[in-house]
Amino acid sequence: MMEAFRRAILQPGLPETFALKIVQEVIKPQKQTKLAQDENQLLENMLRSLLQELVSSAVQSGEEIMQYGKSIDDEDETQGVIPRLLDVVLYLCEKEHVEGGMIFQLLEDLTEMSTMRNCKDIFRYIESKQDILGKQELFARGKLVMLRTCNQLLRRLSKANDVIFCGRILMFLAHFFPLSERSAVNIKGVFNTSNETKYEKDPPEGISVDFNFYKTLWSLQDYFCNPASLSTSPVKWQKFTSSLMVVLNTFEAQPLSEEEGADNNLEEEATTFNIKYLTSSKLMGLELKDPSFRRHILLQCLILFDYLKAPGKNDKDSSESMKEEIKSCEDRVKKLLEVTPPKGKDFLHSIEHILEREKNWVWWKRDGCPPFEKQPVEKKTVNDGAKKRRPRWRLGNKELSQLWKWADQNPNALTDPQRVRTPAISDYWKPLAEDMDDSAGIEAEYHHKNKKVYCWKGLRFSARQDLEGFSKFTEHGIEGVVPLELLPSEVRSKFQGKPSDRSKRAKKEETKSALHQVEESQVSF
Repeated sequence: MMEAFRRAILQPGLPETFALKIVQEVIKPQKQTKLAQDENQLLENMLRSLLQELVSSAVQSGEEIMQYGKSIDDEDETQGVIPRLLDVVLYLCEKEHVEGGMIFQLLEDLTEMSTMRNCKDIFRYIESKQDILGKQELFARGKLVMLRTCNQLLRRLSKANDVIFCGRILMFLAHFFPLSERSAVNIKGVFNTSNETKYEKDPPEGISVDFNFYKTLWSLQDYFCNPASLSTSPVKWQKFTSSLMVVLNTFEAQPLSEEEGADNNLEEEATTFNIKYLTSSKLMGLELKDPSFRRHILLQCLILFDYLKAPGKNDKDSSESMKEEIKSCEDRVKKLLEVTPPKGKDFLHSIEHILEREKNWVWWKRDGCPPFEKQPVEKKTVNDGAKKRRPRWRLGNKELSQLWKWADQNPNALTDPQRVRTPAISDYWKPLAEDMDDSAGIEAEYHHKNKKVYCWKGLRFSARQDLEGFSKFTEHGIEGVVPLELLPSEVRSKFQGKPSDRSKRAKKEETKSALHQVEESQVSF
């Protein structure tokens, strides 16, 4: 069967001219145009074995995997054997002759069997077929496999040396998956604390560098790596602000002129940048004169301040003094960015615009990532004929007319005793009394005592109608306020007053009545 497929992919012509025919010859499906589940599995196993053989042959011949089988005399438009095989499978999946996830599985196998040099050519093929792979019938069956394939490639790549390839993969994922896809969103806001910046701890010999400033500058990266730690630890916040003040004072004391900014600026040159700066103490003097290095540090400060100012998350942790310090530090950082050449004002304006847009994403994540796509509203067509007459209301609109019809004589409706009625205390506490009955089997989380509004209203009713029950709140809580006659006998004993308490209360009442009688007799004399 594999030999038949191997011969088929070597013949010229478009895949639609022979792809379905060769599948019917090899598999002999029950249906003419669509394979059953077991037939799909058989075809997939055969294709994966064929792909493995082709990759092995390409490696042994020393050729590039995606160029294997292509003759030197062939034109540039011709393909190798493996891209030809992928095109055939992609056509079968697109036309739903085979299971839609088969092409994604072959692509994952191909990347796992290839070196990173060959993976760049494979990914170039994936990018060229992005529109077809993104169709709904294929995307629904293979999105998780494609996500796994791209993540495995990102793990194999060096974040320092393969920046461009990593960016291509991330750009592909951003276009391949919909905007509201939750798998690409850091819902919990977890920081990459493993991204550690290593720098020298001990001063080197023979180097005239302010080593204390060097350590202070690079120690800021520990806080930039995990901003959440600053909002929960006042000690860390004080250390961070003191270190940041030293750095900002140094930047202000050594401003860059326009000439120095133009001489040292590398942003406009066609240079490949790494994502992290070198931390050698020997480079400290040169880095201080580099405007892009200063912007790198100051921009990290603005991102950190923007996180700490985010509404909702850190309101309880941050104090007023901390908010004032953030505001003053942020103003200083923005002034430094504005005076850092070249085009400091334009750069600051762009950064402020980006941070403002970032707030929309923060709120979107906190709202549970609702989908952006909205279904179109169907417009109701009015039948050809007379236009609908607007209803006429006696008092101008529908609400006022309904309000007027509530009673025959509206002034009397305001004083109607049934309009606002306070329930009896026994009726109000009856649901809580049923919760306290163990035989009812009501779970604790569903008890009415957990409802704050219910308890608050009940305490107000008891304060007006049952002062004795209200006095039990301090000793027994909200359950002690429930009238005893509503409780079952085994529960009632917990909340009944002790005999000694009753006797003391009776003696106090007798003493009060005796004193009252003495006062009345003295007044009569």
